[in-house]
Amino acid sequence: MHRALSDLVRVYQFRDRDRICCHDVSVTQCYALEALIRRGPITLGEVAAELYLDKSTASRVVGTLERKRYVARSPHPTDGRAVLLRPTAAGERLYAMISRDLIEEEKALLRDFEPRVRKAAAEIIARLARAAETRSGLGTSAVCCPRK
Repeated sequence: MHRALSDLVRVYQFRDRDRICCHDVSVTQCYALEALIRRGPITLGEVAAELYLDKSTASRVVGTLERKRYVARSPHPTDGRAVLLRPTAAGERLYAMISRDLIEEEKALLRDFEPRVRKAAAEIIARLARAAETRSGLGTSAVCCPRK
């Protein structure tokens, strides 16, 4: 099981890196964009925690997304020192395009499996991810590809 999961994660990381980079963002930038879309406007500290990055690295990731006009900053309503980050319409369109491409590829890969096998596989992978997060104390992780 360990070897199979390690192989799957490794292949997906490389596949996602190549596929996502073709869309003008890195995998980490895609994860950050996904976190903003999934969680709504959040602070830089929340982005860093979501991606398991230090704040300075998260700041560079978000800064690049902002320069590309995929992310916008606005004043925090209750904390004058903080800003809220949100995806722009262009960021939402980009993420939707990346997600759509990855999901279509996954559908093609899984097409030959029976529906009950696909459902069971998704459940097993989700449970393994939750168990790994709990064991490591990391909490909820961002996953660039939508959970199905």
